[in-house]
Amino acid sequence: MTVREDRPELADAGRLARKLLGRTVRMARTEDQALRRALLDHLGPDAAYLPTVSSSYPVYEHVNLQVGVDAWLAADPGRTHEVVGITGVRYLQHTEATISDIIQGGPDGSVGSAGIGAPVRVALPCGPQGETHACVSNGIYLVRDGGDRLAIMLLPASFGPRTEVKLQIVAADQGKVEHALREIWRLAQEQSLFRGQVISFGPEILGRGTSTPLNFLPRPNVSRDQIVLPDALLDEIERQVIGVATHSRRLLASGQHLKRGILLHGAPGTGKTHTVSYLLGKLPGVTVIVISGRALGRITEACSVARTLQPAAIVVEDVDLIAEERTARPGQHPLLFQLLNEMEGLNSATDVTFLLTTNRADLLEPALAERPGRVDLAAELPLPDEDARRELLRLYAGRLVLDGVDLDAVIARTGGVAAPFLKELLRRAALLAADADADGEGALRVTDSDVTTALDELLAGRSKLTRAILGSAT
Repeated sequence: MTVREDRPELADAGRLARKLLGRTVRMARTEDQALRRALLDHLGPDAAYLPTVSSSYPVYEHVNLQVGVDAWLAADPGRTHEVVGITGVRYLQHTEATISDIIQGGPDGSVGSAGIGAPVRVALPCGPQGETHACVSNGIYLVRDGGDRLAIMLLPASFGPRTEVKLQIVAADQGKVEHALREIWRLAQEQSLFRGQVISFGPEILGRGTSTPLNFLPRPNVSRDQIVLPDALLDEIERQVIGVATHSRRLLASGQHLKRGILLHGAPGTGKTHTVSYLLGKLPGVTVIVISGRALGRITEACSVARTLQPAAIVVEDVDLIAEERTARPGQHPLLFQLLNEMEGLNSATDVTFLLTTNRADLLEPALAERPGRVDLAAELPLPDEDARRELLRLYAGRLVLDGVDLDAVIARTGGVAAPFLKELLRRAALLAADADADGEGALRVTDSDVTTALDELLAGRSKLTRAILGSAT
């Protein structure tokens, strides 16, 4: 009997089933490794072994790195790219995944199955009026630069309390990779969205998580006639801050230093913060960094930003609060000494102004005496004298109609008070006038009786704490 050799047998069916299953698994894995396949197609079969350069930056630089990447991509008309998003990997931002890991599968194989999707972009703040800039949150740029192929990954990453943004570049030419990284960072600094802004750093933004946003503040607009100080004192402060900024080139050409430290000290309510606001308004284009509270522990990072974005000013209010406070890291100097060391560490040609304010100069004097040269001008802002109190009353009256008010009597009774006391005095008088003319319209007419009653209330024994809060030594 003749047996046909091509007749299927039960064993053949098993082999065919195994082959079909293997093919199905391979196809599924290939589909699940879409990003790996895209990287291999773009970089070539040896992609996993190509030179790689990776650098980490503070998380607050994410928006500027995005500006740097965009500027670098646009710098050469022959440079083209597409951006692909990374999908299918849980907690990607909590891993130290690299482009090589995606190609090879990573230490646990998780990132090797990454897929391709639309790149995720986050709107990061970049201005005081709610302006934002769209930034890639997890994506890879596939770049064609002439005959070169590059892959650039921009990825914010969190490792416990440490939050940063990682920039990684892969290409066949090691020199090309290093040059691209340097250029992107140079452009990020050159075109920084922080430049010329007034920004306030919270402690989290300076390296302890992302729960506190970076604040962009409007630049103050305080005119000179709103500053009630002795003319000679204000002239000296202006010369040290605004004058150096105005004549910086000639000063440098003459071998004079630009870095300066100005300490404004005096009793509460004498106008230290108001004077700082006036100075900042007279420095358009100067980057201002305001730090206070817990952020003072990150003065090193603040100085680094100021050095990069000079001309810059660093404002530290109530600097006496850090006179004895120590940093979070054991063995370091008190924060005040750290601040003074940072001031000393800046090159003399660095155009950075330190504006410090304090109510307690006595707490600072020993440290400043031990480290001469950090502060160039210590300006004491006095309590307003009679002429100053008269000017403050005129300023705070606004559109009030002062009807027969004996200002000489008010001035005689308010020796030793600060500006907030006089401002509150007129507000209370205005409330009394409003009560007396409940049906009236337009500007309030304040009488001498209104002012006298308001002043009696403020000077009464029961108002002792109120007077202290308002900066009165009376």
